[in-house]
Amino acid sequence: MTSNFQTSLQKINRLQSFIALFLLCTLLAILSDKFFTPENGLNVLRQVAVNICISVGMTLIVLTAGIDLSVGSVLALCSAVAVGLFKEGVQIPSLNLFIGFTVLGALVAAVVIGLLLGYFNGWVITRFHIPPFVATLAMLTIARGLTMLYTQGHPISNLGSSFAFLGTGWILGIPVPVYIATAVVVAAIFITKKTKLGRYIYAIGGNEQAAKLSGIPINQVKIKVYAIAGALAALGGIIVASRLDSAQPNAGLSYELDAIAAVVIGGTSLSGGKGTIWGTVMGAIIIGVLNNGLVLLNVSPFWQQVVKGSVILIAVAIDKAFEKRD
Repeated sequence: MTSNFQTSLQKINRLQSFIALFLLCTLLAILSDKFFTPENGLNVLRQVAVNICISVGMTLIVLTAGIDLSVGSVLALCSAVAVGLFKEGVQIPSLNLFIGFTVLGALVAAVVIGLLLGYFNGWVITRFHIPPFVATLAMLTIARGLTMLYTQGHPISNLGSSFAFLGTGWILGIPVPVYIATAVVVAAIFITKKTKLGRYIYAIGGNEQAAKLSGIPINQVKIKVYAIAGALAALGGIIVASRLDSAQPNAGLSYELDAIAAVVIGGTSLSGGKGTIWGTVMGAIIIGVLNNGLVLLNVSPFWQQVVKGSVILIAVAIDKAFEKRD
């Protein structure tokens, strides 16, 4: 009897994201006749794409029992630099030199900068044994300050249709950001399921000491996952800037909270070693649907923060409850 009960609980735990999404969609459909429309569905997918990019990187970090609070600020800095390079290029008056950037060139530059910032996070954490919470909190402040310095506190706007395509374009009736997010998810699933790096990530999160004794290069793996997370945050920043037709100095505020919420709601344990990319995608969709529903219901932005915070708290509580039962 006890065994059957535990089996049932495990099944519920695996399906909790689907159950939560179904119940949430049902409730919103009852409360708003605008929710179940094709236009709103595509709008939700477009908005969710950014969080999926960030959350996938966050998942890799959390699987190693780490955390990254800097992704929102890294997103803002990388988007500002990309937009600045695209609009103004790089000028070196002493050499009478001007370097212009295409959309692709600006995107690559932003991703490289994000990767380097993430690499720096991982290096500081592993080299000086600083807790990830503290190291990434410092990067949050540094990156936000650099964004303000670069933009002088003003948005960089009027980017043109070629840049806007990344955030607002369509291919075969599907928003372009959805294709980008799908590519990120497929790549991340391949890494976690089919590569040595993926096996190492789970091993470190499951038992770091045992992984170290097994010869796994702990520091190298951690640096890689933080670098990947930084690159994906930069990619999310490109989508945001493209969609808004501007790089905002305050872009990415609280994005790290949405990413962490998506990871936890998707079933990834904050203790590391347990979770899936697909679960995180479901968590990001739940957060996106929740945000969309609250807007459709004209809920105050202040109450929206209360609701999202409560959802994170409940998700963590459920995660800890199932951990105790395992």
